[in-house]
Amino acid sequence: MVLMLIAGLLVVAALAVVLVYNGLVTVRNRVDNAWSQIDVQLKRRTDLIPNLVETVKGYMTHERQTLEAVTNARAALVKAGSVADKAQADNMLTQALKTVFAVAESYPDLKANQNFMLLQEELAGTESKIAYARQFYNDSVLGYNNSIQTVPSNIVADMFGFKAKDFFQIPEGERAAVKVSF
Repeated sequence: MVLMLIAGLLVVAALAVVLVYNGLVTVRNRVDNAWSQIDVQLKRRTDLIPNLVETVKGYMTHERQTLEAVTNARAALVKAGSVADKAQADNMLTQALKTVFAVAESYPDLKANQNFMLLQEELAGTESKIAYARQFYNDSVLGYNNSIQTVPSNIVADMFGFKAKDFFQIPEGERAAVKVSF
């Protein structure tokens, strides 16, 4: 009878470990999926940028530095490997694009150019999707990190090597508004 009770408790404990493990895998996969959604939007944005740069080039001959910053930031994003590297490169690209759109205000012909307007609209839509995807990713990371740090799932997480994920953050220096001077 005692042996049956012990065997029953072991089965219940094993079942609990399996259920917690499966839950942790589910939330970890949700985080990975959320990052993939950001990655898709970042790729979409990097695909749009060469068209934007080419459209703007003819109008902004005096703003060569701005266009080079966009091109360099895009290249850094394409080359980035880790979440942290992509986040940093994405933040650089966001700042560079803000500068392009701020400078474009000084070029009425450019602002009226149909290609520029369409590209600007596409990029604005993509930026909104990226912002939503970042928020969803951070929400997913929060849920995952909570899952691996709270009792009793933290015990299973430690047993199977689940590690905390990093949030998508904007560096302190890049929170300020873009300043444009002529």
